[in-house]
Amino acid sequence: MWLLSQIGPLHYAKQRNHLERDVTMKGLYFQQSSTDEEITFVFQEKEDLPVTEDNFVKLQVKACALSQINTKLLAEMKMKKDLFPVGREIAGIVLDVGSKVSFFQPDDEVVGILPLDSEDPGLCEVVRVHEHYLVHKPEKVTWTEAAGSIRDGVRAYTALHYLSHLSPGKSVLIMDGASAFGTIAIQLAHHRGAKVISTACSLEDKQCLERFRPPIARVIDVSNGKVHVAESCLEETGGLGVDIVLDAGVRLYSKDDEPAVKLQLLPHKHDIITLLGVGGHWVTTEENLQLDPPDSHCLFLKGATLAFLNDEVWNLSNVQQGKYLYSIPSALQLRILKDVMEKLSTGVFRPQLDEPIPLYEAKVSMEAVQKNQGRKKRQTPG
Repeated sequence: MWLLSQIGPLHYAKQRNHLERDVTMKGLYFQQSSTDEEITFVFQEKEDLPVTEDNFVKLQVKACALSQINTKLLAEMKMKKDLFPVGREIAGIVLDVGSKVSFFQPDDEVVGILPLDSEDPGLCEVVRVHEHYLVHKPEKVTWTEAAGSIRDGVRAYTALHYLSHLSPGKSVLIMDGASAFGTIAIQLAHHRGAKVISTACSLEDKQCLERFRPPIARVIDVSNGKVHVAESCLEETGGLGVDIVLDAGVRLYSKDDEPAVKLQLLPHKHDIITLLGVGGHWVTTEENLQLDPPDSHCLFLKGATLAFLNDEVWNLSNVQQGKYLYSIPSALQLRILKDVMEKLSTGVFRPQLDEPIPLYEAKVSMEAVQKNQGRKKRQTPG
């Protein structure tokens, strides 16, 4: 679920003069309880320091997307702080640049994703960020569209273009297609000439997916738990199976051993393997996926591939024996950012966003986002 925080209701020139006079400002942070079960969001005063690092940019934030914080990943990375900054997908105007910055200059409109180890929260009036985490924002793209689509756009683009090598005529199954990630993935797949199949988790989601133009080949309603995804996909493809699967998580165990929340909406891993065609690509978001030897043998016989789509692939550059290494994005990652903004500008996809909210409501909104309290009504795509 996405919520957008519109930061800065005043005219830009007035804002800039105001920011130059202030030496402190408020930013949103979170702190975790000793039991690591609950997190608390708090506003804290943050000093507005000048740009001192050579390759850093000082940015006035115009919009910041709110998304769930992966506290488990932060714990695995041994990132221990009293206060963690909140908000990472940002869009804004460059105020100042370091002496070695080569891609930007003051007054440029930019968009980007702050790194995991950022000291500044995106939910603040001004942040400092390395220039390699930013790209120029197209003029036709609004602040909220840029900030609200950059993360899911990068994920969908990575999944379809680099992990599964999408090409015209391929059949693609996108699980939970009415989600923020799913809608962008569907539109990118349509743009490439693919045949799209998607699952809906509710009647509202089904109606949303049926309004897509061009239309989705088949919408599979899994909300009642009675429809068999594998059978539906095999029927749609004449028994050949789909070429690409983008899941939204899978069930690993039997109904007796699986948490109740997973039982109805997620397919079993065996269903995915069954519906995958010869030479197919399975892109999974299930971080703890376990395949038994018979499962691996079946994938081997199909000549299929398995790839993992990590939400933080943007930041994690290498993993060695459980140790995460994160660094400046590569040239390929920056190209993905630029391509996502270009496709957003040309109308290849349009994100589904909640109504923007002011900065002072971000604390309450983040609490709802972190608890994942349902979905808000989305705009109609297509």
